[in-house]
Amino acid sequence: MAKNVKISKGVDIKLVGEAEKKISAISSSTVAVKPPDFHGMIPKMEVKQGDEVKAGTPLFYDKYNDAIKYVSPVSGEVAEVVRGEKRKILEVKVLADKETKYESFDTSSWNTLDADKLKDLLCKGGQWGFIRQRPYDVVANPKDTPKAIFVSTFDSAPHAPDYGYILRERGSDLQAGIDACKKLTSGKVNLVLDGRGEKGVFSNLKNCEIHSISGPHPAGNVGVQIHHIDPVNKGERVWVLNPQDLAAIGSFLNHGKIDAHRTIALTGAQVSKPQYHTVTLGSSLKSICEGNTIGDHNRYISGNVLTGDNVGRAGYLGAYAHQITVIREDHEPELFGWLAPGFDKFSLSKTFFSWLSPNKSYNLGTGLHGEERAFVMTGEYEKVFPFDILPVYLLKAMVTSDIEKMENLGVYEVAPEDFALCEFGCTSKINVQAIVRDSLDLIQKECG
Repeated sequence: MAKNVKISKGVDIKLVGEAEKKISAISSSTVAVKPPDFHGMIPKMEVKQGDEVKAGTPLFYDKYNDAIKYVSPVSGEVAEVVRGEKRKILEVKVLADKETKYESFDTSSWNTLDADKLKDLLCKGGQWGFIRQRPYDVVANPKDTPKAIFVSTFDSAPHAPDYGYILRERGSDLQAGIDACKKLTSGKVNLVLDGRGEKGVFSNLKNCEIHSISGPHPAGNVGVQIHHIDPVNKGERVWVLNPQDLAAIGSFLNHGKIDAHRTIALTGAQVSKPQYHTVTLGSSLKSICEGNTIGDHNRYISGNVLTGDNVGRAGYLGAYAHQITVIREDHEPELFGWLAPGFDKFSLSKTFFSWLSPNKSYNLGTGLHGEERAFVMTGEYEKVFPFDILPVYLLKAMVTSDIEKMENLGVYEVAPEDFALCEFGCTSKINVQAIVRDSLDLIQKECG
């Protein structure tokens, strides 16, 4: 049965630099597929430097499940395999052709395939990596059958892209993606809409159950939605998809070739003309941001300011990123610090007088305004954590690697992004998301 959920815990952080609803296409001469984006996957190379590839040619596969292929988003020449410590593969760079050539896949009768054969097709076509699972927040295992599949049709993070606007003309691809998902689960395909916004193309989709959720960020986090609609218990699996990735899977099935294009939002106070751009997966940030940033001391984030990766101007767009954020890099300590009235500072509490201007947008930098200190209970986490879970107790169980307590306190329901606001407002300046990520890895290793 469809649910209409309202949450009150959380906060919308309003920042300067929202993207104008205007789309232009940008091409990148080099793209990179980054194995670390697919957490927990150990890549085994299928190509080497100098090889010619097409869009859809496998670059590497998962050591633990060789059926899952990770493919090139463009045609061209493998320019470099970038390795880190212990020869860990960090990036596979491809020098793109001016005109893309595609691998072709026989998808003409995909809607007659059973679940196992459809999984094989999606794995072979490089589409499986876009399907993630809860718990653990990793790429889904095609050998599993999830109890449900969730698609959050909106993102409530700062400057997040408007998927209704981006996908307004892609109803047929979205429907094909939904129909494919329905074959993969023994339960329901749950489509979660923004209760505070326009429903658009998503309200017309069939073969799924449509819910709505309203409230401040993190209402758009799929983990919050799962928690309030169909919670994950130990031993259960729920798969999740971004709506653009859902449309890309539908396009792959409709046309027999990969769709490696995404429309992203280029945002942030240090962007002179923030707007939407259609780019190729793995495009370089330099090509996207060229001539469109202010100042030299900026942080280039693949994703949003709360959960994105600091990749630098020379970095590449992440596999799951649908947004680039450019903000000021703070280096110098601030005169008087918290003693100043702080009309231009955002605070979750009423530390600064900025709370008198609730609709103000802020130009925030990267400064932490403090250093790591004792982990104390302040009640700040509970204000922004809309789960029926005790976040501080759970984190302390994570810090001490107490698996039994973690299980009892709800570790199977959370992902690092669900704690992003806790990290933002943490008076102890603790890297909360890193603790959650390490603990989920431990749980998966010991109990998965």
